[in-house]
Amino acid sequence: MSVRELNDKLRKREQRRLHVRKTLSGTPEKPRMTVFKSNRYLYVQVVDDAAGATLASASTLEESLKGLKRGVDGAAKLGEEIGKRLKEKSVSTVVFDRNGYKYHGIVKAIADGARKAGIAF
Repeated sequence: MSVRELNDKLRKREQRRLHVRKTLSGTPEKPRMTVFKSNRYLYVQVVDDAAGATLASASTLEESLKGLKRGVDGAAKLGEEIGKRLKEKSVSTVVFDRNGYKYHGIVKAIADGARKAGIAF
């Protein structure tokens, strides 16, 4: 992949991210669950945009989740973990923000893992 192709890919993701974020925001009743993928790790956080506060977060950098690979299996377990943390804080419904990524593979696995833990979208 050339530098130009990479820049175009990142620009398109940023456009998708901004397009979705125009209409999507988290409230205290229904916070926003956002996903970020780096080349090595996965991050999920749940944000109340009205207060500007992070309610819960999980990533594959944490000691308890360190063994998870950056793949579909690890993403499903990460989704279950964030779902468990949200249940502890008595949050049962969230708005899912895919952060400009296409809804398949890792992003879909995180959402399915959270649903398995009892979080509704």
